[in-house]
Amino acid sequence: MKLTKFIFTMSNINMDNALTSRPGSADDKFVTNLDWNLLRTFVVIVEEESITRAASRLLRRQPAISLALQRLEADLGMRLIERGGGSFRLTAAGRELYARCTDIYGDISRLKEATSTAGQEVSGRVTIHLASHVTTPILDRALTELYRRHPGITYQMRIRSSAEVVEDVRDQKATLGICLVNRKLPRLDYQVLYREYFGFFCGPPHPLFGRHDLQVQDLRNCDVVSFETDDLRDALRPVALLRQQHLLDLRVVGQSMQLEEVRRMILCGLGIGPLPIHVVERDLRDALLWRLPPYSDAPAVDIHLVTNPRRRLSRAEALILEMLQAAISEMPLRERTYGLGGQEGIANLPERR
Repeated sequence: MKLTKFIFTMSNINMDNALTSRPGSADDKFVTNLDWNLLRTFVVIVEEESITRAASRLLRRQPAISLALQRLEADLGMRLIERGGGSFRLTAAGRELYARCTDIYGDISRLKEATSTAGQEVSGRVTIHLASHVTTPILDRALTELYRRHPGITYQMRIRSSAEVVEDVRDQKATLGICLVNRKLPRLDYQVLYREYFGFFCGPPHPLFGRHDLQVQDLRNCDVVSFETDDLRDALRPVALLRQQHLLDLRVVGQSMQLEEVRRMILCGLGIGPLPIHVVERDLRDALLWRLPPYSDAPAVDIHLVTNPRRRLSRAEALILEMLQAAISEMPLRERTYGLGGQEGIANLPERR
């Protein structure tokens, strides 16, 4: 099949092959005759899940985008997208081609760096996609040290939902991802970068703020704000389990994917809510937040380093990944665990006057 030949060719082509392939061979003729812009158009159509939106993004007219898709399907001799009646669905061939195209464009995006003159100074861009408020000295030390050694490296840090982070790594839109993980996608590598413990908190306007005599049952009539992933079937399952265990399945008055917005709603007194203990230590010291029970058995959540072994890393990308993986292998998990010490004793410091 033509798609099989195309995938085989794209999977095995490299600089040496490109320079030494025999003119006139079947594979060379197929690649030469293919309009590579059709692949780019196909990728955008899939990402936008709409020919109309793809046309807007590419600054072209809708008929031109439809024609490009038809030409690509004609070249390959098969249907890539089932469409009509308001539906949009990739065929099996379309899904496979899209996966291969992301590999191709990942390589193309790094061509300039790969073909530049290699020298002692490392340059290039490192793209890191993170869940909201990833807080660990492991990442901070890696960035500090890499900048000290190679100031020519540039960085793009993008906050995304955990699910989006994993998808971006899968699609090679990011060098690496740091996030919570609910469901592990195949063909990706997952390592626990650190573990954090969650506690329940309230803000100054809340009637429980400042009270040392609280029991878990005092929380049962309170409104709650939380993360959208605070669910038994999602990434914050340990937090949801604790709420269920202590009968804290209360009225949820606010939700967000962003830690900063959950914190904002807690500070404003909308309700009580869960936050990583080590992230809000300064808020506790500044009397902006008040720790609520339970003080023991705090739920633990693992934050993962997610990578795509199919991605061909630049020197800059390889360096930061090596630093993070070295820290994981050299440091026991207990040294990469934060917030555990805040579980016991009086959790709100300093003492209020």
